[in-house]
Parts: sequence; structure tokens; C-alpha cells
Amino acid sequence: MKVPMSRYALPTLAVSLGMLGFYHVQQKSQTEALTAPPEQPSRAAFERTVAGTGIVEAQTENIAIGTALPGVVMEVFVPVEKVGQRMQAGQELFRVDDRALKAQLLVQEANLAATEAQLAKLEAMPRPEELPPSEAKVMVAQANVRLQMDLAERGRRLLTTRAMAEEDVNQRQLALEVGKQRLAQAKADYQLIKAGAWKPDRDIAYAAVVQARSQVEQTKIELERLIVRAPVDGDVLQVNVRPGEYVGAQPNQALVVLGNVHELHVRVDIDEHDIPRYRRGAPAQGMVRGNPQVTFPLRFVRVEPYVVPKKSLTGDNTERVDTRVLQVIYALAKDSQPLYVGQQLDVFLEADAPPSAVK
Repeated sequence: MKVPMSRYALPTLAVSLGMLGFYHVQQKSQTEALTAPPEQPSRAAFERTVAGTGIVEAQTENIAIGTALPGVVMEVFVPVEKVGQRMQAGQELFRVDDRALKAQLLVQEANLAATEAQLAKLEAMPRPEELPPSEAKVMVAQANVRLQMDLAERGRRLLTTRAMAEEDVNQRQLALEVGKQRLAQAKADYQLIKAGAWKPDRDIAYAAVVQARSQVEQTKIELERLIVRAPVDGDVLQVNVRPGEYVGAQPNQALVVLGNVHELHVRVDIDEHDIPRYRRGAPAQGMVRGNPQVTFPLRFVRVEPYVVPKKSLTGDNTERVDTRVLQVIYALAKDSQPLYVGQQLDVFLEADAPPSAVK
């Protein structure tokens, strides 16, 4: 009597599957060896430490250069390919369109020349040619007075002998009075010409010159403001402007970033919860992210005594956006390996002992 193969095949398959499942569970339940991280994390160099994030910046801080007046950029004296070059204070960075102001300056300079000429004319009065004619009029008037006096005297003598009528004598006396008045008028005209221009007229002309000169100086200053210059000695860190672009006077528009990088500073953010443990002037060390084996000794510079909202977040999901930090400035040693402005450092500062441990 033959036994069907299925009678033995099914139990055998079930046992095989059970053994396979048991082996798989055993393999997965084994603890794998921990792998070393690609880079060792930064470690504190002090027994008690306050940690913070540092941003490398220029000694003069990163100066965002803007423009005083809006307009179209005509010329950039520091193009992108020259980023990093050294600039002296007062050296030109770029120039905004100044053609309209130059035309206005020509008009104002012509107006200034006209007002100066008018003032010079008043100050030069009287003209030398005006005095002889006026003086001659005085002499003519004097001669006429002498003539009328002689005729009047003759008339009075003739009146006593009845050789001349009283009416004619009165006419000669009146003619003498008219002559005297004309002499007085001629002398007054001569003195008026000789005195020159009236002082209030000179003052008005002088004020017009001052006003015209002020307009010229104002336009020259506006032209000077259209040329953006380096405020301090430093290196060009970034150029964000091109010829033909329109630039405005709005804030936070960093057209050129300038800074003195001969000595680099590190701006360290200390969390507000660690501020009580921070000691002013405490020793500090910085480590480059990605290469924690290289450390930089830091020299204390100053504390900015104003706690500000934190700007550089670490990305931790437990971090609150409203965290505030105290910013402390440290200086890097000049012989340190090259670092770049804006690079982040892990900074460790020696902290004070907790209050409970202080005896």
C-alpha cells in the first residue's frame, strides 16, 4: 500500500519555514557595532564651558555701502572680478548718473557770474567818466548865479533913479533865486554821483551773490554725493551693483560690502540662559566647523551690552525663535590660518562656577 507524498511534504515544508523564520529573527536581533562619525564633534577645552556660535567678521564690522541719492549707476570702479582688493578711505566705488545735476550746475554758475558782476558794478561806482560832466554842470550853475547877481544888483541901482521899472527888477531878483536853486541841485547831483552806490543796494547785491554761490555749492555737494566712496580703509568683500542698474536710497540695500580684514573678529552669540555663567573677558577658543581638530585662541575685545534676538538658528526642533543672545566680540590671532568673513565657528568660553559651588 502506497502512502501519498503530500502526507510528508507539507509537514517538511512547515518545519523548513519555521527554521528559516527563527534564523531571520536571530540575525535581526543582534546589535550592530556603532560606526564612528565622519568628523569628530567639537569638544570644549575648559572644565566649565559656555558654548556659543561665532560668526567671523571684519575688524570694522561688515560695512554695507549704500547710496545717498537714487539713480542709475553709470560706472562701477570696483567690478566683481576685483573683489578682495584693498581700498583706501575716500577711494571711489561707483558713480550714479550725474548729467542732470551737471547741467543745473552750469546754469547756477552763470547766475553766480551775473550777480557777482552786478555787485562789482555797484562797488565800482561812480564811474570816472561820470564825474567831469557833473562837475561841469556845477560850474555852469555857479557862473549863472554870478550873472544873475550882477543883473539883480544893476536893477536895484537903476530902480533908485527910476531908469528901470520895479517889475523888471523883481524879475531879475527871481532869476537870481532860480539860479541859486539850480546851483544847489547841480551840487547835490555831483555829490550823489561821487558817493557811489547806495549801501542798501550793495547789501542786496551782496546777498544775491551769497545766495547764488550757495546754490552752486549745494549742487556741487549733490554731485559729490553721487560718487560713492569708501568710508574707511578696508577690503571689498562683495559687490552687488552693475552699470545700468537703478539703485535707491532704501535701507538694507548692500550695494558694496566693505571691511578691514587685516584683523578678523568673531561675534559670539551667548544664549540668554548662559549669560549668568559668562565672565567678562573670559578666555575662549574657536573651532572651524568641519575641522574641529584646528582650534583658534581668541582675544577678548568687548561686550555689546544689549541682548538681541537670535539670528543664526541651529535648526534644532526644540529651539525657540524668540531666543535672545548676548553678543561678545573676540579677535583672532593674526597668524591664524585663513578664515573667511561670514564663516561660522564653534566657540567655547570658560565659564564661572555655578552659584551653588561658590564658597
